[in-house]
Amino acid sequence: MGTASSLVSPGEVIEDGYGGEGGEACEIPVEVKPKARLLRSSFRRGPRVIGASFKSTGSVDLEYAAEYERLRKEYEIFRVSKNNEITSMQKKEAKLDEENKRLRAELQALQKTYQKILREKESALEAKYQAMERAATFEHDRDKVKRQFKIFRETKEKEIQDLLRAKRDLEAKLQQLQAQGIQVYDPNDSDSDDNQTTVTAAGTQCDYWTGGVLGSEPSMGSMMQLQQTFRGPEFAHSLIDVEGPFANVSRDDWDAAVASLLQVSPHVPQALWSNTVRCYLIFTQETKAELDIFIKKHSPGLRRMCEGLGHFYLNVCFPEESAASCAVERMQEIERSSVCVLLIKSTVTSSVVEDCEEAFVKNPDGHPLVLYLRTEEGHSLTGPARQMLERVNAADKAAKVKVVDHSGSAEDGAELIYVQLEKIIKQELLGLEGADVDSKDSGIEEGREEDSGDVLWDLHDEQEQIESYQQACSSSTSQLGFQKYIDRLNDMIAAPPPTPPLLVSGGPGSGKSLLLSKWIELQQKQTPNTLFLYHFVGRPLSTSSEPVLIIKRHTVKLLQHFWSLSGLSMEPSKILEEFPRWLERLSSRHQGNIIIIIDSIDQIQQAERHMKWLIDPLPVNVRVVVSVNVETCPQAWRLWPTLHLDPLSPRDVRSVVNAECQSIDFKLTKDQEKKLERHCRSASTCNALYVTLLARMITSGLCWSQEKSVDQFLQCQDTMSLYRLALKMTLSSLSTDRERHIMREILCLVCASHNGVSESEVLDLFPELHLPVLSSLLYRLNRLCVVTLRCGLIRFQHLQAWEAVRLEFLGGGSSSATYREKLVNYFSQQLSQDRVTWRVADELPWLLQQQEDRTKLQLSLLNLFVSQNLYKRGHFSELLAYWQYVGKDKSSMASEYFDSLKHYEKSCESEDSMTKLANLYETLGRFLKDLGLASQAVAPLQRSLEIRETALDPDHPSVARSLHQLAGVYVQWKKYGNAEQLYKQAMEISENAYGAEHASVARELESLAMLYQKQNKYEQAEKLRKRSVKIRQKTARQKGHMYGFTLLRRRALQLEELTLGKDTADSAKTLNELGVLYYLQNNLDAAKVFLSRSLEMRQRVLGPEHPDCAQSLNNLAALHTERKEYETAEGMYERALDIRKKALSADHPSLAYTLKHLAMLYKRRGKLEKAAPLYELSLDIREKSFGPKHPSVATALVNLAVIYCQLKKHSDALPLYERALKVYEDSLGRSHPRVGETLKNLAVLSYEEGDFENAAELYKRAMEIKEAEPSLVCGNAPSRHSSSGDTFSLRGPAPLPQAPR
Repeated sequence: MGTASSLVSPGEVIEDGYGGEGGEACEIPVEVKPKARLLRSSFRRGPRVIGASFKSTGSVDLEYAAEYERLRKEYEIFRVSKNNEITSMQKKEAKLDEENKRLRAELQALQKTYQKILREKESALEAKYQAMERAATFEHDRDKVKRQFKIFRETKEKEIQDLLRAKRDLEAKLQQLQAQGIQVYDPNDSDSDDNQTTVTAAGTQCDYWTGGVLGSEPSMGSMMQLQQTFRGPEFAHSLIDVEGPFANVSRDDWDAAVASLLQVSPHVPQALWSNTVRCYLIFTQETKAELDIFIKKHSPGLRRMCEGLGHFYLNVCFPEESAASCAVERMQEIERSSVCVLLIKSTVTSSVVEDCEEAFVKNPDGHPLVLYLRTEEGHSLTGPARQMLERVNAADKAAKVKVVDHSGSAEDGAELIYVQLEKIIKQELLGLEGADVDSKDSGIEEGREEDSGDVLWDLHDEQEQIESYQQACSSSTSQLGFQKYIDRLNDMIAAPPPTPPLLVSGGPGSGKSLLLSKWIELQQKQTPNTLFLYHFVGRPLSTSSEPVLIIKRHTVKLLQHFWSLSGLSMEPSKILEEFPRWLERLSSRHQGNIIIIIDSIDQIQQAERHMKWLIDPLPVNVRVVVSVNVETCPQAWRLWPTLHLDPLSPRDVRSVVNAECQSIDFKLTKDQEKKLERHCRSASTCNALYVTLLARMITSGLCWSQEKSVDQFLQCQDTMSLYRLALKMTLSSLSTDRERHIMREILCLVCASHNGVSESEVLDLFPELHLPVLSSLLYRLNRLCVVTLRCGLIRFQHLQAWEAVRLEFLGGGSSSATYREKLVNYFSQQLSQDRVTWRVADELPWLLQQQEDRTKLQLSLLNLFVSQNLYKRGHFSELLAYWQYVGKDKSSMASEYFDSLKHYEKSCESEDSMTKLANLYETLGRFLKDLGLASQAVAPLQRSLEIRETALDPDHPSVARSLHQLAGVYVQWKKYGNAEQLYKQAMEISENAYGAEHASVARELESLAMLYQKQNKYEQAEKLRKRSVKIRQKTARQKGHMYGFTLLRRRALQLEELTLGKDTADSAKTLNELGVLYYLQNNLDAAKVFLSRSLEMRQRVLGPEHPDCAQSLNNLAALHTERKEYETAEGMYERALDIRKKALSADHPSLAYTLKHLAMLYKRRGKLEKAAPLYELSLDIREKSFGPKHPSVATALVNLAVIYCQLKKHSDALPLYERALKVYEDSLGRSHPRVGETLKNLAVLSYEEGDFENAAELYKRAMEIKEAEPSLVCGNAPSRHSSSGDTFSLRGPAPLPQAPR
């Protein structure tokens, strides 16, 4: 029996069911009922029955046993289940161990396979390079044979030229006999037309203008090259009517020639020496009052104007007391000057006479000239002054000297000088055509932006590269021992693709830049069809070493070469990523080679990461040449073919030293020559820079005796120590401690700056310094290869000169912060005066970044004009890098700009300030759009549009710019309908403001074409592209400041002098050439005068039936066609045709020219019946001249077939089309655009005949060929080898355009 302890616990109070008081529970051995019953009854409510009986406590023990058994069974079940789980986990663990072992085994097998593949790859690469070496050897041998053949061919050509020259002499004698009345002229044997400049259609068979004297006969070599390259002299790029420009001066070929001359660079004013308007002032004591007033009162205005337009301004004058001692510097400054002003009254000094003789008499056409003559009663000119003015007047044959004759006060005289100079600077030097320019406005950026579409271009970066190239080419050591390297470079260019980049390596100062410059110069002369893209990297951390700017510059030059700039991203990462694709796409459209030269590529920041495209295979017609320092060349590039520059030979060392000595009439003794020869034998003392610097130090004569100086120079065993000695020698040669201090300060400022400092900035920083002293100092340092002037800035000539200054004056760079702080204060002062020039934007943020002053850097960037200047000059990546350094992301940067603009807007009240505000809003919108923040870009662009419509006019051209930018945002959002509407509205405004043929209209056309292309509207896009390209070309022709036109004008002036004599056949020919030159300059009135004079003179001298008269008639007819005077042109073409039919053989090319253009004119005027027989005759002539399977014959067949179709003679047209198609497919290939156009014409013909199934098949094939053409954003730019352009499509005759109003 048990107890009741299982029911209650000791000490627990139990309620007395009978009403008694409760007590504590205790263990009493009583009998109880079974548990279940007890549980039911023990908690039952109500009184207990007294006297109930209990069972024994043994039943409780039985219950414990049952409970124990139950728990034991549960435990056993739990234990068994857990054992099972443990067993299962052990099995899984064993399985995972097996799986792990298997994977480890597979990994080891894969590692072995990888190692095996890696070894195979290395062996394959080694075999590849060995094969390339063998191929290079083979190509070298082949090229050697080619050169031998070339020599043989040129020899034969010379013999042929001699025979032709003899033939011309005989013809001249025959003409003289004829002029004397002796009739020996046989028209059928006449070939005089070959010796003249024929003016007919674009693209002729014999005569091509190649940049020399027009009308000169092409050499046999050039003829062979043209026939090989052009695949037929009348090969046209697209089916368009050309209005018959000059025969051997095709409009398209002329455009390509101009692009080649310019190397697709933006305009750099030729009258400015290193981007500086240098005003050289020659004065006497009598006119010093006018000079002082001009410099103090008016000169700052000219400086502000020039700096606002991106140029420097500098007054150059030498006081009378120091003029005699600065003779060399005076001559140098006159040579550099942009404009010379002579101020005299009655007397002159010897220095004034010398300067006047140099500037006004010897070189009157070199620069604009102003003569200020102060006249007063009672004061007459002295003898020397009168003689000087007479000499000036005699030299001024073209009356170019601007004379200011003044008799009033000195203040009025200074103002007259200012007015004249302002006009000259605007119109003649900067090419602003008299525009009213606000120096604070960013007019030049807007104008350049208008020419360049949406691409932002920095003129200063481009000019720096041009000047770097020109300075290297003009170096006296640019030819020393370089011929073998030039031959090697030529072999590399001629090697078959694929060709990896060529590495030009050498030590510092070994002449890598000189070699590349000289090679580029020679290649540009020998291969005019080659497009050169070169870049010379300056010192580290300068703008020229920025990789994104380098790649963007090359991309823009590529795009400019094809007359378009649309579609280029401004985002840095995309520029680097897209350059290889642009290169591949554009190279496929270029008929010649594209050569990319990057000098000192190892100085580029993170060169390996940013120049990854060099490792990829290059397009077949692209070659890359890079130069590196042999010590810093990246390891991955060392596998490229390498051209290593060896040290100079003793002969080359002597040549350099002798050249420097002869330049100043200095001679070394025999003993000194032997010392130099013995000294310059080690690797460090026989490189080009060391020898040049040594020779210049010896010949400078700045200090010490000659023997002592030579011995001290020879103690320097490397270029760095020689540079440091040159700096010490220059310091000791200065006369005062103040001058020595200024020299140190200038060099330290140049070293601490971003890109250098300008002369005007140096004069501002050192007010006590006068220009003659600065000019003399810079001349000495330039002579010693320390500094140079590039893009108007004082820079170091070589990286070693920069390092020498750092070591000598800056303690290895530890003192740079002090000089950076001076520059920061100077540019901050300009910023506080609202003078935000390109120099402030270039230098101030960079200097603050180097000083690690993030607060001031952020404040400078929030100056809206600083950021605008950086962005509008294309320094997008630089601006982003500054903001990243400050620690701002794109969104926070946009918010900062918005807040700053809102604050600035509160202070804008005048119309001028509102215009500037609109420009700032537009710049911010474009900036955000380029960042990919299109949603945030809409607000500033919309605000810019609102301001311009309110402050200016809804039809103002600036409104068109805002609409254009807004449309670009909609394009990004793919809202093409809204974008199209805005583009059309912008184009309408531009056409109303500028006319239908302005560059801004071309920009809108290109944007619309891109928009249509995105919507797969290819035909509409193609039409707009063609119109845009035509406008771009015409705009380029009309820019009179282009270098190509400068050459033409110079040639025209030379020819005009030859026409002042008697009437002769040669004078008539010269007049004809003048007409051609003026026609090319788009000066049709002057061209008509000279061509008419040529015709009249030829009719008088040679007779009205002479073939040369037909040439003049042909030229005049082409000119009248250009002016839409078709009736006059038709009469002249008919007269020319009659003369040539009588004088020339039936298959003479000149006869074919006139036939072709007269037929085109008939067709344009709707006289198809007259045009058809002429096309038939032209076809016969071509078949006789070229053979029946030449592409030119196919062109004539298509032209004749089109005429037959327009005359409804479909049965006659069909066989002509089929024959032309066969010729095109055999000669040009089945996928050539000409084949596609012919198929399209055949499809139209089949459709008109009712053969719809055949028409559909032909049209489908034509479209497949068209779609297979490389699609460029810039459209189908005319090929530089396009020479015909006389084919046309199956359309009715174009209606005659209205005469221009």
